[in-house]
Amino acid sequence: MAKLPLEARVYIAATVVLACAVIATAGPIEWDVYAMLAILFVGCDAMSAQFGVDRAKVSMSYAATLAAVVLLGPGGAALVAASAIATPQPVPPVKRLFNAAQFAVCGWTSGLVFEALAPGAGFGARQIVPFALALGVFVVVNLTLITGVLLLTEPSAVRDLFGEIGALCAGCLGFGWFGLLIAAAWDLIGLAAPVLVLLPLFIATWAMAQVAEQKAAQEATLAVLCQAVETKDPYTRGHSERVSRGSVMIAEELGLSSARVEAIRFAGMLHDVGKLGVSTKVLQKDGKPTDREFAEIQLHPMRGLEIVGRIDFLDEALGGIMHHHERLDGRGYPLGLVGDEIPEFARIIGVADTFDAITSTRSYRRARSIEEGVAELRRCSGTEFDPAMVEAFLRALAVRKWEQPPDPPAPSPSAIPSPRDHDDPEP
Repeated sequence: MAKLPLEARVYIAATVVLACAVIATAGPIEWDVYAMLAILFVGCDAMSAQFGVDRAKVSMSYAATLAAVVLLGPGGAALVAASAIATPQPVPPVKRLFNAAQFAVCGWTSGLVFEALAPGAGFGARQIVPFALALGVFVVVNLTLITGVLLLTEPSAVRDLFGEIGALCAGCLGFGWFGLLIAAAWDLIGLAAPVLVLLPLFIATWAMAQVAEQKAAQEATLAVLCQAVETKDPYTRGHSERVSRGSVMIAEELGLSSARVEAIRFAGMLHDVGKLGVSTKVLQKDGKPTDREFAEIQLHPMRGLEIVGRIDFLDEALGGIMHHHERLDGRGYPLGLVGDEIPEFARIIGVADTFDAITSTRSYRRARSIEEGVAELRRCSGTEFDPAMVEAFLRALAVRKWEQPPDPPAPSPSAIPSPRDHDDPEP
């Protein structure tokens, strides 16, 4: 604990003391029931599942704790939850201690709710609603305690936690209901109930692992494609990632669903994949391209669609890849679409793409400042760019830091600077 801030050490110590106090409230315990649930808790903790959240996994040990809420009461539930101290996961000692303590507090609190709403032993249909409320309390207390320790140790992680709260809650609530199955089966088959429930738990974990692996494979595919594009032109290194991040900023500011935000992230990453079909000599040319060269560059959106058009999970992202160089006034390419004819994703990417091009160094000119990029977006809002997308980006930019890329080698002295970045070959 020496490396933790004093406030964090006090918080963790207080949580541990509270956990010890609530465990001490446990009355007479059916030790055979406790032993089985504790073993189930530790076993399930080794089978954490990922729910579309990169930084966090959901442990199925919730099931054992919620079963203990019904079968052993608040104190027994706290005691079972404290089994997290014996988790087989490679967890640092302080984190291991805090997790066990906060789980114990969660089990005790939810146990109090269940006991107040559904007094009496056993489990029946009349206890389903109290169980649901107890489960909800468990999740709320769990997330509250975790948020508290993150605020004191990793404040920047709190925003990520809230951004992922939906997926985390879904996982916690979903696995918690397995506790209902254990409790319901206990009267019929006794100690064999947890063993019977293990099978669907294993299946659920396996299914989530497959989803996580599929997502990882998708991410790897996109990364390879982006790297291939950037290998052709060192001046655009990191460009796809920044455009993707800027597009997500706009999408989140507009209130798009999480699924569409994920799709726009993919679209931003792959918006220039068609440049794999453009001559490296043209892409790396000093100065503005000739008309013939620019015509070749203008084909890259369609070539991008040809390259990734059969990747099923991209879906709506394909429209962004194909049309991100269209202009609101119809003077863009490849099809000269006008206004709302341009897909929403394309209008989003167009803003992020242009801003990054303006604020990055290219082979023919130095990067401009953030302020100059903002001024250029405002100047072209309504003619080239959708005003709603520009304003959403500027609102997001006001509260988030935009990292400009480091300058690569200086442009050639013979390079002819372009008066407007979004007329350059990069966009």
